[in-house]
Amino acid sequence: MTSNETTVDFQKTTEFLKQVYQSESELPLKNKACGSKFFVYPHSTSKVCLFLHGFTAGPYQFEPLGKAFFNRGYNVLIPLQPGHGRAGNWKRQNPPPLPTDIQTYQQFVLKWLEIAKTLGQQVVVGGLSTGGTLAAWLALEHPQQINRALLFTPYLGTHHSLFDWLIKILPIYFEWFNKDAPGNFGYKGFQIPALRIFLELGENVLEQAKTCVAAPVLMVCSEADQVVNRSKQQDFFKRVLKQQTKSWYYCFDDSLHIEHRMMTKLEDNDYEELVIILGKAFVDSDLTWAQFQQMATRIVQGETYEQIKPKLNLDGQACEQLYAMMTQHFGCDHLECINPSK
Repeated sequence: MTSNETTVDFQKTTEFLKQVYQSESELPLKNKACGSKFFVYPHSTSKVCLFLHGFTAGPYQFEPLGKAFFNRGYNVLIPLQPGHGRAGNWKRQNPPPLPTDIQTYQQFVLKWLEIAKTLGQQVVVGGLSTGGTLAAWLALEHPQQINRALLFTPYLGTHHSLFDWLIKILPIYFEWFNKDAPGNFGYKGFQIPALRIFLELGENVLEQAKTCVAAPVLMVCSEADQVVNRSKQQDFFKRVLKQQTKSWYYCFDDSLHIEHRMMTKLEDNDYEELVIILGKAFVDSDLTWAQFQQMATRIVQGETYEQIKPKLNLDGQACEQLYAMMTQHFGCDHLECINPSK
């Protein structure tokens, strides 16, 4: 593609983003927090990030991480997903208009992948919960088009297997137990079939990961997460790792009380900056899983960043921040946080 064609594509995309803002202003939305958020320079960047929010939530979940990557010099797209964020008197008799066909979401993320490619040389995808499930699907389906995939506690199954069985058979309306919690700007409830499609997608990507080569994956989970199945997250990571060695795993210790909605201080994470540090370090470095483990081991043994840096060819602010984070331990003194078999 010529530089002139690239410029034209960039201009078309910026016009499209303006149209998205305009169309969302006419819906109306539940609140401003639910609207799509685009942090875009007036030019293409070396990397462009496409972030996918969680089920019944909105783009507000990725605003802190999105701004961090934008300040790093990358273009960032956080689109509102289909059926989400709409204003209305949603309740059991009138549930929110969430899709019940996974193809609606898959077509949506594929469209945004193409849009992202016009704004940067390499695409980074990321998602929380069901957004993480979609990001995992993209990483497996289109590994050549994706530079990195950031999976923040992806929904591959619920915490208790009984709930998986109920989700597969029940047609009922469900209200979140924490529907009135601070930072919850999305829907307070949903029809079970709208979640069922993500449970099925999670099962599919788990199976697909056995044989497919994925883009490099960062798996971030938490011991305090009582929503999703952590053992399935670990299984997914180990399957991906067999084919893709530039993948990392990190599990927040239970002592930090980081729950499922881990992206912002507004929700369940008083340590929002740890998520940002992990994401930036993974995207900006080229460490394999073996090197990442070696770095963590050396930190626990008391080596300084300057001692470790030449041995592992570390460079950049992101790795320095990762070193600082691990030096503070955060409940990870014995490196169980990077043990996907724990």
